[in-house]
Amino acid sequence: MPPRASTAAASASNGRNRSGITPRKHKSARKKKRPFGWQLLKLAFATGFTVSVLAAGWFFLTPSGNEYRYMLADSLITTQHREWAKYIIGEKALRERVALYVKQFEDMGEERDTHTIPTSPDQGDPAAEQPEKLTSIEEVDGEGYHGYLLTVRDPKKIRLVVPNKRGRGEKVSSMVKRTGAIAGVNAGGFSDPNWKGNGFKPIGLVISQGKIYYNGLGSNNSVQIVGIDKNGKMLAGKYSVDELMDLGISEAVSFSPRIIVNGKGLIPNRSQGWGIAPRSVMGQREDGAILFLLIDGRQPGYSIGATLYDAQEILLEHGAVIAANLDGGSSTVLVTENGEIVNKPSSKSGERYLPTGFLVFDDPDAVEIPNIWAGLKPSEIDAGKW
Repeated sequence: MPPRASTAAASASNGRNRSGITPRKHKSARKKKRPFGWQLLKLAFATGFTVSVLAAGWFFLTPSGNEYRYMLADSLITTQHREWAKYIIGEKALRERVALYVKQFEDMGEERDTHTIPTSPDQGDPAAEQPEKLTSIEEVDGEGYHGYLLTVRDPKKIRLVVPNKRGRGEKVSSMVKRTGAIAGVNAGGFSDPNWKGNGFKPIGLVISQGKIYYNGLGSNNSVQIVGIDKNGKMLAGKYSVDELMDLGISEAVSFSPRIIVNGKGLIPNRSQGWGIAPRSVMGQREDGAILFLLIDGRQPGYSIGATLYDAQEILLEHGAVIAANLDGGSSTVLVTENGEIVNKPSSKSGERYLPTGFLVFDDPDAVEIPNIWAGLKPSEIDAGKW
């Protein structure tokens, strides 16, 4: 019989103890249990993923989702990030959408306007102790937007004002303070390379006091304009320069589309209102009063913006018989006496430098508006140089 030591050694070498049971090998540290917060995080992730999948399905595969998708794309098209819309509707659809805009805007300017206004706009009862003011401002609110409506009771008190220095545009607040105006709003569009334009190169026509200050039409025979003739009647739609001169145009800029003509709205519904954005729109009532609608946007919690259909409906409710779009977006601004800004412009840098503004004066004939583009060719103007 072998000695006990040898037996013990053999047992040990076989990994067994004297009872014949193999001992367990203990790990140096047990696996830690995940904390409760981690479980919550996983649940939140799973929930978020599920919701995202469902939202994407609604966004791309349902009629209501498609309507919202195109409205969102339209809203981007009106911003300085137009190219982002291709990630929502595709590059081909983006090109088609922009081309559709151009065609529809042209079509909306074709019908000839036949509205008339009194030869002497109503200035209220002259016997009243407190005659009605020339201007008034009221706030307007709707689904997701906040804005202001400026009413000018005598359209002949409005002048198109331009910057007083060459090389860059001018803020409307500066124009108002410099000229002593009662109020002012932004007017026409301008060349804006990389959305850093200096505001000095207008698009299309600029007409002030019946004179052409700037003509960037090139070979185009006609253009969409928004303005006022010498009798105070608002003109909006597609006209040639000769037609405008024959009609006695006084103040005008190029912009589109016209959204109301002969008392009827041209945009059938909100989904065709060209997206949600800050808006500047000009209209006129039968009594001759001019309406400037300014709606803020791109500011969640305050005002996201409005469609052109929203603007159209607001102006129809206030009696407009004609109305047309002005340059909105980050250019939208409403200024009162002493250059006080009433609204909240959406530009991160604040109020923009612009080439034109519609300003209201007690005595517009006393205001001198020099033509800073005299002698300049559009091709000679660098829109991006400050």
